[in-house]
This record gives sequence, C-alpha cells and structure tokens, in this order.
Amino acid sequence: MPLRLPDRLPAIELLKQENIFVMDETRAHSQQIRPLRIVILNLMPLKITTETDLVRLLSNTPLQMEINFMKLKSHTPKNTPVEHMMLFYKDSQELMKQKFDGMIVTGAPVETVPYENVDYWREINEIFDWARTHVQSTLYLCWGAMAALYHFYQIPKHLLEKKKFGIFETHPINERLPIFRGFDDVFMMPHSRHTEVRRCDLEKVPELEIIAESPEAGVCIVTSREGREFYILGHLEYAPNTLDMEYRRDLGKRDDVEMPEHYYRHDDPAQPPMVTWRSAANLFYSNWIDYYVYQETPYDINDIR
Repeated sequence: MPLRLPDRLPAIELLKQENIFVMDETRAHSQQIRPLRIVILNLMPLKITTETDLVRLLSNTPLQMEINFMKLKSHTPKNTPVEHMMLFYKDSQELMKQKFDGMIVTGAPVETVPYENVDYWREINEIFDWARTHVQSTLYLCWGAMAALYHFYQIPKHLLEKKKFGIFETHPINERLPIFRGFDDVFMMPHSRHTEVRRCDLEKVPELEIIAESPEAGVCIVTSREGREFYILGHLEYAPNTLDMEYRRDLGKRDDVEMPEHYYRHDDPAQPPMVTWRSAANLFYSNWIDYYVYQETPYDINDIR
C-alpha cells in the first residue's frame, strides 16, 4: 500500500525513482479506508533530506499512512526555503489540536548546548507532553531521544571526548520484543553525535528499559511505557552517503571529527561507503508501524489516551 503525502513534496519524485509507491493527497481522497496518521517533527537542518530518509523507511509496510510534517513556531530554519516550510509544514499549535497514531521526533544540531538554552526548549517540552496523550507511539531520534529522556526522566547527557561517528555493531538485549522481530543477533547502526546517555543513569529509572547496546557506541535504544516511546541514539534512517557528506563538510573545519569508523570500504575515504544497516532500518520501522502503531491504535483515533 502507498504512503499518502502532501502534493508536490520533493520526496515523492525521489522515491518514485526508487520504485517506492507513494500517493499524493489528490489521489488519496478517493480511498475509503482510514490511513494511519503519522506526524514528523523534523528538527534537522537539511529538511528535504530527512523527509526523504524517513518516508523511504515508512514505505515498507502494506498499510496506508498519512504523513504530516510539524514545524516549531519558536524557531525558523536557516537551511530550508521558506516556501518549502509554508507549503509542506504546519505549526505545532495547529497539529497539537489533533491526535495521531505515530510520531517521529528527529535529532537537531544543538547537542552541545544545554537543554534550557535551546531557543525552542519550552515549545518542544509542550510537544513532548502533548505526544503522551495524543499519540499512540513515538520514536525519538538522536538529540530528540536525549532531550525527551531529560524532559521525562531527568537523564543527563554527557559530552564525548570526540564525536561518535561511524557504523557500529549493535546487540538486541530483549530479542523477544516485537520491535526486533526478524532481527539477527547483531545489527549495524549509524551514529553521528558529540554526546551520550549512560547506562548507569538509565538504570536508576525503573520505567526505562535498555533494549539495544553497542560495545563501541554504548546505549543505542531505550524504551518506556510498553513501547509507546522509543529512544534511538543512532540514525537507522541515514542514507548511504550521509556520513560521507558530514565527514567532508567538517574536514579541516573541526578538530574533534575523525573518519567515520567501519563505514568506507577498506577504511579508505576514496572508496564508496559499505551499506550494512539498511535491512535493520527497514525492519525496525516496519515492526514499529505493525506492532506498536497499527495493532495498538484504536480504529477511532479520538480514543487515543
């Protein structure tokens, strides 16, 4: 089944080139079944890239979904055209009057800034609280995960000596969870961050369960509220060339960034990246939709609590 996306969203044509079935709103209006309603709070600077990455993963399910993009009133993006934001994004205050089956909150380039000093901190706290009563299940990614863990459970973030950058072996801890259905004993996950949350802090909170960990990257995935919230410290959604673009962007401009680990063939930046996380990413997002969004959400979305 297709994804239902706003008319003329750039991701539509990009994904059609990958033989992914997407449907714009005009065509979708003729469908009589209720699609799953997903809202994405996209805090990443390159919004079109992130939109495409997430929509690509959400497409791997037979369920029809309606995708909505949320923007903050307290922050104006610098790297995305105003026209794009006006055409495809809706203010948080407008969308927070509604209920959704699933939500994704992305990372943001404010990792080293104290949470309270982030210019949109108050608004994003309101969104976090709203999601608990208006969304069936929420994925928090990278900085979004750290921020939500701090907001809900006062879990601190810790500055790393150098950026955790590359593709790292990850182990599911509780393999019986539906989110890991079909997973191997080991899967790969991209990371690109300057901070971390630590197991010792998480273990102090009984409501939190660490469900995936890496010998090199530390805690990778945490869950709470029986799967209504997932906190993912890496970037399963990343496209094959994303780390390469970040590396070349920062080369010579920062002294805390090294070549991404376990990424280039033969660890040679002149060689293309070796994609080792795509199947895990597709499976993770499909399992989230199938087991935590679709099977748990009421048919009448207004019944979500």
